[in-house]
Amino acid sequence: MENTKTTKQTKPKSGKKLKVFLNGLIHENPIFVLFLGMCPVLATTSSFSSAFGMGLAVIVVLVLTNLIISLIRRWVPDEIRIPVFIIIIAAVVSIVEMLMYAYTFTLAETLGVYLSIIVVNCIILGRAEAFASKVENSPLDSIVDALGNGLGFFLVVVILSVFREIIGTGGLAFANPFSGATLFDVQLFPQKYAISLFTQNAGAFIMLGFLVAAFVAIQSAIKANKEKKAKQAKEEGGKA
Repeated sequence: MENTKTTKQTKPKSGKKLKVFLNGLIHENPIFVLFLGMCPVLATTSSFSSAFGMGLAVIVVLVLTNLIISLIRRWVPDEIRIPVFIIIIAAVVSIVEMLMYAYTFTLAETLGVYLSIIVVNCIILGRAEAFASKVENSPLDSIVDALGNGLGFFLVVVILSVFREIIGTGGLAFANPFSGATLFDVQLFPQKYAISLFTQNAGAFIMLGFLVAAFVAIQSAIKANKEKKAKQAKEEGGKA
């Protein structure tokens, strides 16, 4: 009996965590759905290497800030919570930036000022205010939320960078973030056929528009398919 009760209590919790994770990853993706943090998305996705590094940095900052805020929220007065959150985010970003300059110097140099302005990234503060600061969400829930949103951001910037680099240069390269050594450099078609516009900010807007359109089309198709199946099931139930 005790095992049955434990199983029943565990399922809703695990279900909530999966829902929270998928919410940030897909249903409320910070870029494709909410259009948050657009500055680094457009500026750091000209190459696969820089987008990969920015994506990882955002994941680390999101997880740490969500965890810290969820642990101290009971002692933070509502009147000053936003300044407190910003100070925590700034401290975490500073630590991550120093570590990156110490161990991944080439990558940190490439990201430049965009690494520092993670402090004012709407995704970080948005998740702190909308999720981690809520008493009903546990620290573990806050970590799951951060991972979902962080991975959602990471996947979008990486996919965007791959398309931009291939179309803009004709190839795809990736450098070791720790040593700066090239891990692979593949030329897919002659550079003379590349469209250099996609290595610029204007190209980032265009490619992001195509990706958002594809994402919305897929979401709409899935929704329409679900509605069709539900309608068929209802009709079959009515006949029975």
